[in-house]
Amino acid sequence: MQTLTIRPAAFSDIVAITRVYADAVRDGTATFEIEPPGETEMARRQKILLDGGYPYLVATTADAVAGYAYAGPYRARPAYHWSVEDSIYVAPEMHRRGIGGFLLARLIAESAARGFRQMIAVIGDSAQVGSIAVHAKAGFSHIGTLRSVGFKHGQWLDTVLMQRALGSGDTTPP
Repeated sequence: MQTLTIRPAAFSDIVAITRVYADAVRDGTATFEIEPPGETEMARRQKILLDGGYPYLVATTADAVAGYAYAGPYRARPAYHWSVEDSIYVAPEMHRRGIGGFLLARLIAESAARGFRQMIAVIGDSAQVGSIAVHAKAGFSHIGTLRSVGFKHGQWLDTVLMQRALGSGDTTPP
């Protein structure tokens, strides 16, 4: 594999990010979104996260976006402020090369540096064994499985919940 670089995402990455996400929407179960959003919507979502102080990263090889990841609010209510949900998407031609793991490691570090205390993975479907393994390797624990909560591609899908502490976690107040 060519040299992998992980860096903060920029607005100029939106075209590639939109392409990667569209593939995940159309062909995968990592997201329960049904119709791929366009570049304008993806840019709007990115801006909200960046303006909110959340990390948003891209992995590049030879100046092409191989994947991206971001942390966002786990839930909207104020008491959840210190908990984030991670999202990781890798271009289909770059699967099984460790890129998701590299993105997740950097996302964990960036989230902890911003003072967040818990990271939750909401993994689309229990058949996503690769994503579950990447999260387990990064220190996430299986918290539970919500059975058949989504319907996509003609089948019922589970949601697997995994969690790990960031920084000092819940041992001290924020």
